[in-house]
Amino acid sequence: MNELEEPEEDSPTLFDASEGGRARARKLSPERRREIAQRAAESRWDSTIPRAAYTGAIVIGDRRIECAVLPDGTRVLSQGTVMAALDRATRSGVRRSDAPRRAPFLSANNLDEFIPDGLSTDLEPIRYRLPNQQFISTGYRAETLPKVLEVYLSARQAGKLQESQQGAAQAAEMLMRALAQVGITALVDEATGYQEVRARDELQQLLSKYVTETFRRWVSVFPNEFFRELYRLYGWDYKEGKTKHPQYIGKFINEHIYKQLPEGVHAELERLNPRGASGHRSRKHHQHLTVDTGIEHLDKQIVTVVTLLQVSEDIDQFRSLFDRRFPAAPNRQVLRVTETAEQGFLTDFIDDWLDEDKNN
Repeated sequence: MNELEEPEEDSPTLFDASEGGRARARKLSPERRREIAQRAAESRWDSTIPRAAYTGAIVIGDRRIECAVLPDGTRVLSQGTVMAALDRATRSGVRRSDAPRRAPFLSANNLDEFIPDGLSTDLEPIRYRLPNQQFISTGYRAETLPKVLEVYLSARQAGKLQESQQGAAQAAEMLMRALAQVGITALVDEATGYQEVRARDELQQLLSKYVTETFRRWVSVFPNEFFRELYRLYGWDYKEGKTKHPQYIGKFINEHIYKQLPEGVHAELERLNPRGASGHRSRKHHQHLTVDTGIEHLDKQIVTVVTLLQVSEDIDQFRSLFDRRFPAAPNRQVLRVTETAEQGFLTDFIDDWLDEDKNN
């Protein structure tokens, strides 16, 4: 009986409408039934239990795992569907009174030696509510799933699995192969639609560190050495203290300075400081950069570019050195989910070529 999992003593399944649920309830004393019912009523209206902001399902082969993203960004997998995906049907059994309470899919005693340090702590159950529902769901952090799968695979390799657990190991192997191509967090975000919200939130957090809508008064941030070396490479005459430069200098600065700041920063600067009808901007981009992060990064970029200009014999050599120091980002990958009649949903990566604005 050690390999059998059972519902928690105060689980709602003790009172479900099935014959098994009624049988379990009959084993409890009237006092115990009243206590559990009271707990269930309190939990039903417990406002501290978070309600999932995004929900979905991950389908891998013939396995389906319900998932959700909580308001704080925690990704959770439904306990019941993880059990089903691992062929670990919940049945009544006898749990040792002195055994630590573990996630039901790892409660079998013969798995103890294969559970790594810290996993039991990471597998603290998370209670949450689904949208428009009052009953409470139980789940576990999505990032723990690969570690759970590894427990079954390690136990099988060591020959310690019981016959009833072989199906779980086979399921774990199939799930692990899928997760080797696409991480569980990416799958949850894709299934729930959270990846778009996450990307927007992360971009906003980054922009708030680099860019401010209010602008600082103008101060010189580009040293004379920057312009002197750039003029040298192009064979132009440079006069010390010169403040008006050819229009190309602005394009050079955009390409080699501002566009090298984190993705999204240059576009935000363009939004906050657009060109007017005359084709000129009312301010310099750097006036919208934050002092503690934006200007600090800008200064480092300027120093690096000046160094590359100084060591270059001509503009072609500079471009070569610059491309080596700041290689173009590889094509971004997009997760594509396709449905097939034979295997259900399959995922693969496709390249995403983005049209770049050549007019900056």
